[in-house]
Amino acid sequence: MNAEILCVGTELLLGDIVNTNAAFLSRELARLGINVYHQTVVGDNSDRLKKSLKEALENNDIVITSGGLGPTYDDLTKETAAELLGLEMKFDEVSMKHIEEYFRKINCQMTLSIKKQAYIPDGAMAIKNDCGTAPGIYIEKNGKVLVLLPGPPREIEPMFLNYVSPLLQKFTGNTMFSRTVHLFDFGESKAETLLKDMMTTLKNPTVAPYAKDGEVLLRITAAAENKEKAEEMINPVIEQIKSIIGSENIYGTDVGNLQTALVQKLKEKHLKIATDESITGGLISKRITEVPGSSEVLECGVCSYSNRIKHEILGVSSETLEKYTGYSSQTALEMADGVRRISGADIGVSTTGIAGPGGGTDEKPVGLVYVGISTENYSFTKELHLSRGFSEERELIRYLASSHALYLALKCADEKF
Repeated sequence: MNAEILCVGTELLLGDIVNTNAAFLSRELARLGINVYHQTVVGDNSDRLKKSLKEALENNDIVITSGGLGPTYDDLTKETAAELLGLEMKFDEVSMKHIEEYFRKINCQMTLSIKKQAYIPDGAMAIKNDCGTAPGIYIEKNGKVLVLLPGPPREIEPMFLNYVSPLLQKFTGNTMFSRTVHLFDFGESKAETLLKDMMTTLKNPTVAPYAKDGEVLLRITAAAENKEKAEEMINPVIEQIKSIIGSENIYGTDVGNLQTALVQKLKEKHLKIATDESITGGLISKRITEVPGSSEVLECGVCSYSNRIKHEILGVSSETLEKYTGYSSQTALEMADGVRRISGADIGVSTTGIAGPGGGTDEKPVGLVYVGISTENYSFTKELHLSRGFSEERELIRYLASSHALYLALKCADEKF
């Protein structure tokens, strides 16, 4: 089976909104074993939308749209699809009851225009929206499948996972299953060089690298009659990857991201962490608190941008600041020691450095970062040079600095406790 993803919305064409729905749908369809050959974006124009829908249905077995199911005049997707397929619109009582219940739940007055969302093409199936008001729509006609989904990611993602994916499962002969190996501070080209034979010769499972800022994700995917069989095929490949790459740069398997891996490890070891951030300005603690359950492991986060706060709150000595400046390994270590001491945490982690675009010198250039790690019996600092030579790289430097801090804290929790 092959599919096309058709995303609807003028705001997508103008770049006002990043099209995350296409990436999400592509990943999920791949897991089902459905090939995505085309992705299209079209504005809120009925004629252009009809043309795009017609071409997509002619060239694909399955077409999935996102957007244009709202209550306003320019939400045209289901009306256009119904016209193209020669279907009348009908009022769906079940969808209307769900919409009314949604507004009661949020204690908000429902406008008359909202009723438009309860109309669906005759013969179609309404798909429940657990996180909003616009129902999705599922249509099978003339050997084709058309799925109309809402635009907001918080609505489309659970709708697809809970309701659409099971509907599409019947069209696939195999179950697609993937596992991921996460590498940090390891380039994509290096990973490809070491794993090229596996990437080019393996057909099932397959190994594919995906580069992220400072990271590489290796996705190993197998097709089999069920998930258990696919996983059996994948596991030996993961072990082979680990033996080739080595453990130093692999921070986890199926962990999602660095902050999730760190929180899981801290919970496993019954450890607490505290952060003191200068250059990253709270980004480390923000990323940690993105993980559900992080309150069990994060004691506090201090944002000490000024030397006065470093000295008066964290206890960094005035001699260190005067002799080595606030951007030094000595300062980073005392920051980590200080936040661990005042919080009572098991691990203190700190960052300081120069994110730019100004403030750099020949001795201490933009991109110079120090990460400090402190425990009762162990302390460590790492000097990093994170500039890539771009004119607008401040946020990249800060993000990479926070990633290194998370990674070093993870290694500390794993190896020193």
